[in-house]
Amino acid sequence: MTNSYEDILHLPHHVSPTRPRMSMEARAAQFSPFAALVGYDAAIDETARQTEAQIVLTEDRKAELDQVMQQLLRQLDQRPAVQLRYFVPDERKAGGAYVTAVKQIRTFEPTARLLFFTDGTQISLDRIVELEPANIDAGI
Repeated sequence: MTNSYEDILHLPHHVSPTRPRMSMEARAAQFSPFAALVGYDAAIDETARQTEAQIVLTEDRKAELDQVMQQLLRQLDQRPAVQLRYFVPDERKAGGAYVTAVKQIRTFEPTARLLFFTDGTQISLDRIVELEPANIDAGI
C-alpha cells in the first residue's frame, strides 16, 4: 500500500518569483478570530460596569456638614486640609462613584457652592457626603 501523496512529499517548497515571502505573523493573522460585531465586547463591558446612586442627605447630616464647613472657612487663609468623600457622576451612564480623598482647600465660591482645591479640582458642596479637617501629613 503506497501513500497517495508519495510523489510530492519530497519535492522542494514552492517559492513565488512574483510575490514576496509572507512573515509568520502575517500568516498567523489570516487565522485570527473575526469580530463581526465591532464594539460589541465594549458595549457588553459597559453594561456590566456598576455605578452607585447619589446619596440624598438628611437635613441633620446637611447641618453637620455645614458646621464643619463654617469651621474650615474661618481657617481659609491657612488653606486647611480636609478629608472628604464625594460623589463623581459617571460620564456615560446613570449614577457614579464615591471617592475618598485628602485635599487642601484653596478657596470657596459661596454663590456656586464650590470648593476649589490646591490640586486644581473643584467640588460642589452638594456632592460631598463626608467632610472633616485632616492632618496635612495624611497624604496630600
